[in-house]
Amino acid sequence: MRCTYCDTLQAIPFDSGMAMSLDSIVEQVATLSNPLVLVTGGEPLAQKSCIFLLQRLCDVIPMVQLETSGALDTSWVPKQVRKIIDVKTPGSGEVKRNRWANLENLQPHDEIKFVLTSRDDYEWSRHLVQTRLQHLPTICLFSPSWGKLDTADLCTWILEDHLPVRLQIQMHKVIWGADKQGV
Repeated sequence: MRCTYCDTLQAIPFDSGMAMSLDSIVEQVATLSNPLVLVTGGEPLAQKSCIFLLQRLCDVIPMVQLETSGALDTSWVPKQVRKIIDVKTPGSGEVKRNRWANLENLQPHDEIKFVLTSRDDYEWSRHLVQTRLQHLPTICLFSPSWGKLDTADLCTWILEDHLPVRLQIQMHKVIWGADKQGV
């Protein structure tokens, strides 16, 4: 995908990163002694071994999360994995890639995230939350696109509309700056 607000451009080249075996990844993660691991970065489900990785991580980590664009089928994701589906808004440039069938597989521990670039994105997302998502047992997150939408404006709109969503900001950018990678 090529979202207009992408902050992981370094992950796009096919030769980016480092090849590792599933055993090596799971072993390295297990030694960190963290109770939570998040598989994200670009589109994890585009990696052919992602489902196997998620299952293996579930065997050694109490909480495994997957952040996905939702453009690919999530029905294969192990049930104990907490999915974060990033619904693409019109301002992302990728709205046509939303795979709406993925919403049918959501569980109470899953989340739906919207990255908003403008008031138009907010209106589009608000309409979706109020009409199509109101029956889902999940949390909806609204996140302002860094440098494109003011957090205070988004917060005001949510409060004015009494919208049942949570405001989410990119804390890593607040703490370490927008250009810092690997945090």
